Amino acid sequence: MMEAKTLPACPVETTLTLIGDKWKVLILRDLLSGTKRFGELKKSIGTVSQKVLTTQLRQMEEAGLLIRTVYPEVPPRVEYSLTELGRSLKPILDAMQNWGEGYQAIVNH
Repeated sequence: MMEAKTLPACPVETTLTLIGDKWKVLILRDLLSGTKRFGELKKSIGTVSQKVLTTQLRQMEEAGLLIRTVYPEVPPRVEYSLTELGRSLKPILDAMQNWGEGYQAIVNH
């Protein structure tokens, strides 16, 4: 988990530090519906590279937002799911979706 002393003093900046990347928000969006494998996330997100997706997932795991589960199979199966802390971001993503829908309605009118 990220140490408190490394976080910005501003709570909004803290939130942006944790999820302010386009890919992290899309990872959250996909994991809110349930556990996903790496390939499912990559396919759903689209243009993200494997390296960037791996980095983002590791950062989110270190921050305590998701759990990475590795199953001892051949080939190994890895699944990602949100922690309680990660799920607590749902109202923020819901608000972003609502705002985006409103904006699209205005711009596309």
